[in-house]
Amino acid sequence: MWRRSGLLLSGLVIRVWAMAQTADANQGLDEANTLVRGYYTSATNLMFAIGAVLGIVGAIRVFSMWIHGEPHMGRTAAMWFGACIFLVLVATVIKSFFG
Repeated sequence: MWRRSGLLLSGLVIRVWAMAQTADANQGLDEANTLVRGYYTSATNLMFAIGAVLGIVGAIRVFSMWIHGEPHMGRTAAMWFGACIFLVLVATVIKSFFG
């Protein structure tokens, strides 16, 4: 009996405490949302820059493999091209999600 009453009382205290904290939590979430939305332009530009650097490095590696006659040049080219496409798609999704 006492155990159940103590449990109900502690649950009530926790609920009242949580209700008192909601105003601060909502304000904190709004501030975090504003900060994250402020960084998305920089993040997408960084993704595009990384994609460009990966594209250049990949093109040099594939060209080097092509010159040396390596047998798996097509697979390597597909991997580098896929990585660049992935970064561009991620940047586009981030831009559409936060934009």
